[in-house]
Amino acid sequence: MLFIGLRFSLASLILLPFAIKHFNSFDRSSVISGTILGVLLFFGFATQTVGLNYTTATKSGFITGSLVVMIPILQLIVIKKKPNKGAVIGVILVFIGILFLSSGGASIQTFLNDLGANFNKGEVYTLICAFVFALHVVYLDIFTKRNSILVLLFFQIFVTAVLAFASAIVFSFTQVEAVQFDATYYLIFGILYTGIFATLITTALQTKYQKEVTPTKAGIIYSFEPIFAAIIAFFALSEKITNFGLIGCALIFSGLIVSEIYESIFQKNGR
Repeated sequence: MLFIGLRFSLASLILLPFAIKHFNSFDRSSVISGTILGVLLFFGFATQTVGLNYTTATKSGFITGSLVVMIPILQLIVIKKKPNKGAVIGVILVFIGILFLSSGGASIQTFLNDLGANFNKGEVYTLICAFVFALHVVYLDIFTKRNSILVLLFFQIFVTAVLAFASAIVFSFTQVEAVQFDATYYLIFGILYTGIFATLITTALQTKYQKEVTPTKAGIIYSFEPIFAAIIAFFALSEKITNFGLIGCALIFSGLIVSEIYESIFQKNGR
């Protein structure tokens, strides 16, 4: 929780000089919307981080990736909008791709058996994380179409930082989490990298441009994260991409292509 608080505080401080110029124009709707997004963002990061203490990164990646299936369901419930057939087919392909990518060198059956047999509180926390992140994608689509992008960006990052620090204090007093200030090179680099690139820049891009696509397509695009992770791990850590991993990457890529071209092809053919 302390790490989450530090990375989001850094992002807030960098953004503050740009946001402070517009404080007088902050309206109630934008502030409330940004706060709601911040609460969702915090609970998504918090449950994922806590879950990683009790489960493996592979299982966490797969369960978090299941948000791609949750998004069209939540989109239908929250905004009463049914995703088109191309998006649904794309979601199915992407989900199967994530399954292949997450299974590593093991067979799909072995991976599923291991996931089912050892479904502990870590997986439960991560499943909650996937649901919250899916909800964040849907509500971001709603709020960005009627509120100031800068206000939404600042408040969701600031609220996440505040809630993370509050949780760190509570957890340290209750001895759930031992708070340690270890000013090592890796910790400083981690805070700088995640605060600037993985928090400020990515959240800014997501908040500004997600409204250009549907929530379901956004979920499919976000599913490219494990592909990029596998590629970077290959070059930076010399980790091998298994045959299952390559199949998974191909399926995820195919899901994105299908979701983009399906509708235009069938509209062109008059179907």
